[in-house]
Amino acid sequence: MHAQTLEIACRQLAAAGFDQAAHDWLRQVETRTFAEAGNGDRLAADAAALGAHTAAGWALLARLPLRSKRGAAEMQAGALMVRAMADLVWRFARAHREAIYRRLTDDFRRSLRIDDLAWRAAELWPGLVPTRAEVAEEANRMQIDKDGREIAQGVLVSQLMNDRRIGTHMLLAMLQPTPAALARLDEFVARGRLDLGPVRVEAMGECGYLYFTYPRYLNAEDDTALDAQELATDLVLLHPGLKMGVLRGDPVDHPKYKGRRIFSAGLNLTRLYHGKLPYLFYLVRDLGFVNKLYRGHARPDFRLDEPDDTHEKPWIAVVESFAIGGGCQLLLVMDYVIAEQGAYFNLPARKEGIIPGCANLRLPRFVGESVARDGIMFDRRFSVEESAAAGLVREVHPRERLDAAVESAVANALGSGMVSAGGNRKALRVQTEPLDRLREYMVVYAREQAFCHLSEQLAYNLEKHWQARQRRL
Repeated sequence: MHAQTLEIACRQLAAAGFDQAAHDWLRQVETRTFAEAGNGDRLAADAAALGAHTAAGWALLARLPLRSKRGAAEMQAGALMVRAMADLVWRFARAHREAIYRRLTDDFRRSLRIDDLAWRAAELWPGLVPTRAEVAEEANRMQIDKDGREIAQGVLVSQLMNDRRIGTHMLLAMLQPTPAALARLDEFVARGRLDLGPVRVEAMGECGYLYFTYPRYLNAEDDTALDAQELATDLVLLHPGLKMGVLRGDPVDHPKYKGRRIFSAGLNLTRLYHGKLPYLFYLVRDLGFVNKLYRGHARPDFRLDEPDDTHEKPWIAVVESFAIGGGCQLLLVMDYVIAEQGAYFNLPARKEGIIPGCANLRLPRFVGESVARDGIMFDRRFSVEESAAAGLVREVHPRERLDAAVESAVANALGSGMVSAGGNRKALRVQTEPLDRLREYMVVYAREQAFCHLSEQLAYNLEKHWQARQRRL
């Protein structure tokens, strides 16, 4: 921050009632530098300094009222301090990212999932990112009253992804089967079906069927459903007798749609508005559940120079009623989409105030960049029958003919033999979305989504466009 800008920022703190101590804190944070050290010999000292600065910053923020109760000057001062701490974490992570990741992964010998990595970093370097306890405490607040502790998680992940070797290691670690899936594989093979709560999974012949069963929220996605969704995906991929998978929504009991199948209502905005949806949900979902649908499983002994050495299976999606938000994002990693007449898909993330997962990366491939901008930036809704949807939806049928259409598509795929399915998927992906392209996207997404998720505008958008005040958990 330039000297003149720093003086303006200090005046903003003064307008909110902060004294000289807060001004001194801001000057220290804004002028703190971290020199890169190849062997990580400065990591401990710099981490201690960072922890002291962030602890003092959050203590200052605690003097303010809850964010929804702040006046304009207090709101501006709070946002300024949060941004200053995020920038501090960014500079620290940029200087020490290799040393940080080597420490977290025992010199790349351990594969840590994104969430485990964040929690471990919080233990090793207090103040770098929030602890489990701090995130749990913030979850007791409404979303609008969160100042943004989790922003540091996004900043750290973004900086780690910015290094090609580190980012590739992180992405392949997220493509490992979960311990829960390995523990339940024998049960699934023996029984042929499992009820996982918000998801049920069935093996029928050589095809695995993953059904969304979250009727209260119209088969929406949230942190309470994510583990089951990834577990079911893992089980279909691991099952030795299954050669492909189908995604479909179960019927719901909502009065407006009673008895009808719904593919997905997208993100559970009720949990989001009430502050229950953690930031890490976005990263774990897109790099675990969704990326496994797209890329399958990486080998347990994966090599960083062989990122496409994966075990994968083709997937069919069946869109009934609608595929909103996250549901639409799932269609972008499918091999074949069958839809019900009258169904639609859209990406209303802009009206919510967030980034729609990896849709910005993938949707232009199917509809072109101009139409993709209409969908992402200007709320365009796509009917499955319209020409713009033709690049994504392969078949459209009346509701009564969907079951037969799904059976026919599955039989056609299996009847041709599946020995080349994985190879063809990889060959297509090499020119459309190699792993390094996803890594580059996540550098931007991890950081920007964190600021979007914790912005005051998000809660206001939900109230304006979705009548969020009327919704109850």
